[in-house]
Amino acid sequence: MSRAPTLLCGVTAIILAWAGAAHAQVSSTHQAATTTTAATDDGAGAYRTQRYRNLFVERLGRSPQETHAKIEQAFQRLFHGDGQEERVYFETGANANGTLAYITDWANNDARTEGMSYGMMIAVQLGKKREFDALWNWSKTTMLTTDPANPSRGYFAWSMGTDGTPRATGAAPDGEEYYAMALYFAARRWGNGKGIYDYQKEADTILRGMRHHPVVTATPPFRIHPGDQPFVEPATPWPSPNNRHAQEQAQKAGKPWPPQRPHRAPRAVTVGPMVDEAHAMVRFVPETFIPGTDPSYHLPAFYELWARWGPREDRAFWARAASVSRDFFVKTADPGTGLGPDRADFDGTPLKNWDGSPGSFSYDSWRTISNWSVDSSWWNKDPRQQALSDRVQRFLSSQGIDRFADRYTLDGKPQSDRHSTGMLAAAAVGSLAATPGQVSDDFLRALWDTPVPSGEQRYFDGMLYLMSMMHVGGEFRVIDANNK
Repeated sequence: MSRAPTLLCGVTAIILAWAGAAHAQVSSTHQAATTTTAATDDGAGAYRTQRYRNLFVERLGRSPQETHAKIEQAFQRLFHGDGQEERVYFETGANANGTLAYITDWANNDARTEGMSYGMMIAVQLGKKREFDALWNWSKTTMLTTDPANPSRGYFAWSMGTDGTPRATGAAPDGEEYYAMALYFAARRWGNGKGIYDYQKEADTILRGMRHHPVVTATPPFRIHPGDQPFVEPATPWPSPNNRHAQEQAQKAGKPWPPQRPHRAPRAVTVGPMVDEAHAMVRFVPETFIPGTDPSYHLPAFYELWARWGPREDRAFWARAASVSRDFFVKTADPGTGLGPDRADFDGTPLKNWDGSPGSFSYDSWRTISNWSVDSSWWNKDPRQQALSDRVQRFLSSQGIDRFADRYTLDGKPQSDRHSTGMLAAAAVGSLAATPGQVSDDFLRALWDTPVPSGEQRYFDGMLYLMSMMHVGGEFRVIDANNK
């Protein structure tokens, strides 16, 4: 789940939802497996042609060598730079499976499945096996829920302290999605090893869990591992000394820091699959009483590969999910701005924010333009994606590429006074699908000229910056041993 300048954003609100902020909406039965299939043709994109565009070369006249050097520099700073100001990757000892390492959200002083899986994806794309294995080892050792009494058993806890203590006992599907895809790529780049490094087997296990997790009801407190102390959320959620911006904003607004949460009695929680069978969509969370989906979790470029490489019994489902997600991007995009909400119902209707305000474009939403644009680059199956990218880039350009806000109402009213590198980077990936021209080139130029993120907000900004550089620089590819 995405970068939060405060401690309440996106998936963090799952905790409030568990405590009763969301209306109960319990599924009565597990939907039957879909029998609908979507065409699994190879499209007309890079998967078929094996040609990955380097837009820095194609549009800005840079060289492949310059592009690679810039990407490698970003990797070295974010993974091995100064520990106080630059890197987010930290190695922390070893166990029987080898080195352990985590990616931290520096501002909030935790490790998230989102960042761990992003780090693994970056590592496998760039051929960094040590970092990949160390992140996977920490994920399996620390974040994988193994306590039989926890209804999320088999999922990864979405947020953990960097000391390995829990911040949450539930899961966020975007982490599972990137874990699975990174593991499939690792199997094809390096081959399968033993135990937790049998990458194909581990990826298959994650995908099976996403679709076939049993529906289980239990009452908290829960544990991540048998023998752990039960996790009880504190009244004040882990104030981080690194999150200076949030402290300053709270002080200006006259609000307490850290924010106080009202005490609520534990209530039963029902956890099921991470996908909604009837709609062939990934859910916002697997807790059944929390409705809807997150458009930025929709990854049709990945689903196409799972329809080819994943468990055979699920391939038709993922083929259908890819097609459904392409339609969903169109449904959720505002007709004027192209902006989409952080959360939406399965029919595309924006869901209200956790404070009851109308659904808006926020931190999760930054990623959606990147998702459909990568799908366009790899598969090129949906001509509507060009218009979607054009619309978003045109709107943000009208706001000023060097100053647009990082949160908006869907119709384009700023809700923030901050301009964020991560949002700029994701918007630049839109140039993979956008109409070539001045506007799309301006985004590429702005990304090229932007330095590697540093300081307290370097986690989400930095991960999106590096992956976006890889996407538009032609170094984020389908890794397939059959198509080297």
